[in-house]
Amino acid sequence: MGIEDFGGGQTAQADVLVVTTNDVPGYQVTQVIGEVFGLTVRSRHLGSQIGAGLKSMIGGELKGLTKTLVETRNQAMERLVEQARARGANAVLMMRFDVSEAADVGTEVCAYGTAAVISKG
Repeated sequence: MGIEDFGGGQTAQADVLVVTTNDVPGYQVTQVIGEVFGLTVRSRHLGSQIGAGLKSMIGGELKGLTKTLVETRNQAMERLVEQARARGANAVLMMRFDVSEAADVGTEVCAYGTAAVISKG
């Protein structure tokens, strides 16, 4: 597994800028559109569950689960960006992730933030 399997984020060509800050240096917020979110729920397959159980007995990183969580967070963020774009935003400010268990069958990941229109200024 390469480094791309354990990380995420935007490419330099992204048309909707996503930041975890309240503002973007060099830009001004010209319109606040409102809250947007991207949500996904993923279950782990049986092989992953068994492997994680065995690995937890001896310690160490659960690489299969790490990769699954990265993929899940990236999917939630892609959905967040789709929602922002559909509402006319070119930025999402104060983006955060929320992760929780979903009815003991999987992991729910929600990416959320404030959709806005920003301009150089």
